[in-house]
Amino acid sequence: MKPEKLIEVLSVAERLKDAVRHCYTSGGRRESVAEHSWRISLMAYFVSDEFPEADLLKIMKMCLIHDIVEIDAGDTYAYDDDGAKTKRAREKKGADRIFGLLPEDQGKWLYDLWEEFEAYETPEAKYAHMLDNSQPLFLNDATDGISWVEHGVKKSQIYTRNRRTGEGAPKIWEYMQELIDQHVEKGHVIDDMS
Repeated sequence: MKPEKLIEVLSVAERLKDAVRHCYTSGGRRESVAEHSWRISLMAYFVSDEFPEADLLKIMKMCLIHDIVEIDAGDTYAYDDDGAKTKRAREKKGADRIFGLLPEDQGKWLYDLWEEFEAYETPEAKYAHMLDNSQPLFLNDATDGISWVEHGVKKSQIYTRNRRTGEGAPKIWEYMQELIDQHVEKGHVIDDMS
């Protein structure tokens, strides 16, 4: 890749630092998409022993690029039903533009990797999704459920969003359920599943 092209692509990717998510960091400010992607990549490495059959490097690449489309599409809050209706179209448009900046072979490879993540079928995609879904839950745990409280999140919503987490990570899903129950008891999550 020519240096000018590389700088252009990196300049676009750098905008992930300014794309804000709905979760809060443990320091009390909104998390950026770049921070989210970095953290789940780090998580992938730390818990990789739990998934010896999966390709760790592929998972880490998936974690790093899975939300790059949010540069154009913006972050859709996990429990935003209206935003979810247009999410795929917005993200596809972003993917076409952003991956289109790369040389054709690289752009196609990353686009296909993004689509693999979205399809949630391969072991690597299931693992990356588990990380993508568990990380905000862990942040909510670290911040007394601040974004759950702000949005009036229900236990059933968290369970629906994470319904497939146990497929690739049953131990982590069990731990997540324990945390969810603790936040129901604290009043941070609405218990609509009793």
